[in-house]
Amino acid sequence: MFYWLIELSNTFPSLGAFRTLLNVFRYITFRTGGAVVTGALFVFLFGPWIIDHLRIRQGKGQPIRADGPQSHLSKKGTPTMGGLMILSGLTVGTVLWANPLNPYVWIVLAVTLGFGFVGFYDDYLKVTKQTTTGFGGKLRLLIEAAIALVACYALVRLNRDPASTALTIPFLKDTVLHFGWFFVIFGAFVIVGAGNAVNLTDGLDGLAIVPVMIATASFAMIAYLAGNAVFADYLQIKYVAGTGELAVLCGALLGAGLGFLWFNAPPASIFMGDTGSLALGGMLGAIAVAVKHEIVLAVIGGLFVLEAVSVIVQVVSFKLTGKRIFRMAPIHHHFEQLGWTEPQIVIRFWIISVMLALAGLSTLKLR
Repeated sequence: MFYWLIELSNTFPSLGAFRTLLNVFRYITFRTGGAVVTGALFVFLFGPWIIDHLRIRQGKGQPIRADGPQSHLSKKGTPTMGGLMILSGLTVGTVLWANPLNPYVWIVLAVTLGFGFVGFYDDYLKVTKQTTTGFGGKLRLLIEAAIALVACYALVRLNRDPASTALTIPFLKDTVLHFGWFFVIFGAFVIVGAGNAVNLTDGLDGLAIVPVMIATASFAMIAYLAGNAVFADYLQIKYVAGTGELAVLCGALLGAGLGFLWFNAPPASIFMGDTGSLALGGMLGAIAVAVKHEIVLAVIGGLFVLEAVSVIVQVVSFKLTGKRIFRMAPIHHHFEQLGWTEPQIVIRFWIISVMLALAGLSTLKLR
């Protein structure tokens, strides 16, 4: 909405110095900063009310797995669906600061809210039925896939460049894999995979939200560079006109994430729940597809990949051999069983996320 102030300055040239002031809204960097502040303030101000409201509505809070780490039983009664706080701050920050005429913003926001709704329904079933399982996994994946497919189709149609259906390879400036319309399926796989990988990571207080913010900050930079013809040409990355505006969306998530972390810091006053983890992962996946950095997402979000792979390996190993590779999956529970304290796991995983983000960002220049 603030972006329309630019039109106001163009309509009334007589505004003088005030017109010059309004021109700052042209800059993506300024509006990204504004989105960060807005998202954070919204969650800080309305977070306590949302937490109290959810605690009253949910009663017993999120059910705790009986077969999980015994230390988690002390968290019984903590309300979930904290993703509502993040999504609210994200939406407000985006609506206020992003260019409302940019289709990339609305496509990514639609994926985020769509995945958020799926996660919300799953959390709702868990809380109301007091069970650790929501609705059927296959049905949930089917709904997520449908949302992702529609989004990827829209992204391909939006960018009519032949490279829009190609996969770029990091470190190799001239090497691309042309998928044709199969890219829509591949892109949907990236989005669904990212959503569920973040969902699996959300198992300890603060474990998921900080790596998500680190990845979001990284992709804010990538989106800004990929959406700028001069920078994209200099770095020899794919230029995708209009994607720079996604940096504002990332800024809104960064701010909302900071606000949520204030309440999610150990001992957590609220859990993110599937409402938040699915939505945030889906958003990262959608941005990666939009800016043509799908493989880089696997590097920057390597922690999420590790968590997902640990579950896959554990399930496959048990079905084939009857033996488990890890003491418990996802892998953060394995380290709990080894005797690591929750703060040790969380902070060490944050450090890993920072290192992976630096590795992923290095691909912008090392080509």
